[in-house]
Amino acid sequence: MADFTHPTETNIPHKDAWKLFRIISEFVEGFDTLSDLGPSVSIFGSARLKRNSPYYKMAYEVSLKIAQRGFAVITGAGPSIMEAANKGAQSVKAASAGLIIDLPFESEPNNYIDTKLSIRFRYFFVRKVMFVRYAQGFVFLPGGLGTLDELFEVLTLVQTKKTHHVPVYLIGKSYWEGLLQWMKETVLQYGCISQEDFQLFTVTDDLDEVADGLLASYRARSGLTDLEIPLAQRF
Repeated sequence: MADFTHPTETNIPHKDAWKLFRIISEFVEGFDTLSDLGPSVSIFGSARLKRNSPYYKMAYEVSLKIAQRGFAVITGAGPSIMEAANKGAQSVKAASAGLIIDLPFESEPNNYIDTKLSIRFRYFFVRKVMFVRYAQGFVFLPGGLGTLDELFEVLTLVQTKKTHHVPVYLIGKSYWEGLLQWMKETVLQYGCISQEDFQLFTVTDDLDEVADGLLASYRARSGLTDLEIPLAQRF
């Protein structure tokens, strides 16, 4: 936290200039590590839900299905939903990446990340680039402010065509329904979004629909004709 000094500090311009080297080094490490990962899917969700939560099981199962169809899995490296997703990928020996963020309450990665695919970040914005840069789709399970931040970041990038229109799935219909109702009854009614924006994502609890949809989208965009893409290499 000490890295973010108050803007009224007199010597902040000099400190900001030197931070550029740290920022660049994080980008370089991220690009070097993930550029050979192959087709992958970024999976997001809470760090707080218990292992006996039904969403933990769903995260494990959907990750397993996604990995079985040939994708590597990228998570935020934390516990709970992220742990379950990494565990699902490793269970079928698919590549399992973790993007660690330095936080006072969550700094150690889970135990299901491939050593060579474990990257630590200080800056959230660099980490976000890595979630998006190599992903062929995104899966969101229930989560808090961090998950919501990542969800709307992804939707904004797709909406504004700053990234390819790849599948975005929200798993946990009962969890997301309140948010969707507010978006339809308030945000849409005020004209701040359009009806077409609801086509940017799919809400479902059908895990095969998620995995098959990700594969079909990737095959269509890449021109593949095989039923499945080669299993992502375990690092």
